[in-house]
Amino acid sequence: LRGAPPTPGQARALSAYWATVIEHGFNASTFAARVVASTEAPTSAAVLAGLGALEGRLHGGAPGPVLDMFDAVQAAGDAGSWITAELDAGRRIMGMGHRVYRVRDPRAAILERVVADLEPGEGRVALAREIERVAEELLRARKPDRPLRANVEFYTALLLEALAVPRDTFTATFACARVAGWCAHVAEQRRVGRLIRPSARYVGDRPAA
Repeated sequence: LRGAPPTPGQARALSAYWATVIEHGFNASTFAARVVASTEAPTSAAVLAGLGALEGRLHGGAPGPVLDMFDAVQAAGDAGSWITAELDAGRRIMGMGHRVYRVRDPRAAILERVVADLEPGEGRVALAREIERVAEELLRARKPDRPLRANVEFYTALLLEALAVPRDTFTATFACARVAGWCAHVAEQRRVGRLIRPSARYVGDRPAA
């Protein structure tokens, strides 16, 4: 990934990251892979479908924008003011909130510990924890009925940065783990042997009688 051998600690950290993100139910990329697998297309086609879904900013590409946020807050020197300005402008706080979890993403807790062990002391870990704390408070005040807590991308960004993984390869690094999960889903779908064909309901305007 970096053109140099990792230290034992770095290798353990990357292994922990991959083990944490290898599988996570019917997320967007896994569902795409299973749909393609259900047509009896080859495994390579199903994996390509999963990779295509990872191109989206809201799925595999999310850790990069989280780092951009860390950089911006660090430059501003005040997490509260920066996050408030983003919310006032109607922009999302990257790394906060999840389509499934209404609590803190358990994977975030794992990766927070991994990156803290990798880079003991203050610095970016302390910055990330402060941003998480402030963002959670401000989001709770604005959206009390919609819990928005740290998700896996929040500390993924910090961990991959600590491992000196280039930002433009974050998604590819994530895919290295998720490919194994996709292949397991493809094998399971092969055993099911049924085409995935969700139904749809028309919700547009009705024609005049």
